[in-house]
Amino acid sequence: MFMAPKGDNVLVSSIKLEKIFSMKGGKGESSYANNSKAQAIHARSMLHLLKETLDRVQLSSPEVPFVVADLGCSSGSNTINTVDVIIKHIAKRYEALGYNPPEFSAFFSDLPSNDFNTLFQLFPPLANHGSSMEETLAADSHRSYFAAGVPGSFYRRLFPSMSIDLFHSAFSLHWLSQVPESVVDKRSAAYNKGRVFIHGAKESTVNAYKKQFQADLASFLRLRAKELKKGGSMFLVCLGRTSVDPTDQSGPGLLFGTHFQDAWNDLVQEGLITSEKRDNFNIPVYASSLQDFKEVVEVDGSFTINKLEIFKGGSPFVVNQPDDAAEVGRALANSCRSVSGVLVDAHIGDHLGNELFSRVEKRGTSQAKELLEQIQFFHVVASLSLA
Repeated sequence: MFMAPKGDNVLVSSIKLEKIFSMKGGKGESSYANNSKAQAIHARSMLHLLKETLDRVQLSSPEVPFVVADLGCSSGSNTINTVDVIIKHIAKRYEALGYNPPEFSAFFSDLPSNDFNTLFQLFPPLANHGSSMEETLAADSHRSYFAAGVPGSFYRRLFPSMSIDLFHSAFSLHWLSQVPESVVDKRSAAYNKGRVFIHGAKESTVNAYKKQFQADLASFLRLRAKELKKGGSMFLVCLGRTSVDPTDQSGPGLLFGTHFQDAWNDLVQEGLITSEKRDNFNIPVYASSLQDFKEVVEVDGSFTINKLEIFKGGSPFVVNQPDDAAEVGRALANSCRSVSGVLVDAHIGDHLGNELFSRVEKRGTSQAKELLEQIQFFHVVASLSLA
């Protein structure tokens, strides 16, 4: 388990956020590895869209390795499963043209604080070097590609120029490089007083978040355009919203803007933290509309949009017994903690973090039926090629 540094305003600076932020590592009950089944289900339901993007990638000579990069890979098995799908599909494309598949290389990239150790332990062994690529691809118990971890923010350069055939990024681009400074500045009109997320916040606060999202996405596109080979493509999935109104943050709004928000208020009312301490914490997430996303891509001009749509993903957590309210409450708390726990612990410490998520669990348990009926995640799915 990660021990995050403690202190105020850890979220304001993008440098500080880069150093501490990650999905919760390890293999414990609230780890991302054990709380990403919903993401796996959502990813499987989008495989047909991913494969459409893979069919657009321009194939090089089979003498040249095919290079895939997964950005925001986190520490569970989802990234490994996705890379397997990508490589098997590309290998079939080469075979259909009468070629032996090339060698494959996969880069798994996330912030330096990501639990790469847990991820690497999940890798199956690399197939024997003497095996043919066909034998390797057929052996499900073995890895058919060379793998490497690349620590760093995807809002910065990560790879050499024109070195990647395909970028994949799922459930990551809604995380901003930082909480906009004006949102935690008491002197600013955008100060998000009384809240820890922008769901239902005032227009000036939401506009600060939207500007941050636009700047971050534009930076992401510019950098990837340098790193992609000619004929390369990107497949991107991030949290989206169906409403034109950015204060209505759809699924993440119900996750972070209701029970999670109320749990922070509980800590204030019980005198465990000050209201200022709560107000200095904000979740650096922005669920984009299709229009928000499209505008940034078109203004940047590095990429052509092949496909851009809102996809209904479903619940952000999986429960085995939907009638068991206690299980629903636990699943809500673990889901929240797996993605925001490191930030919470950095802001208020582990002990108060435990107090906070125990209150999230209680609130989720008391409203389990409504929670399961109402919470739905939507995703922006984008297939992009170099312009």
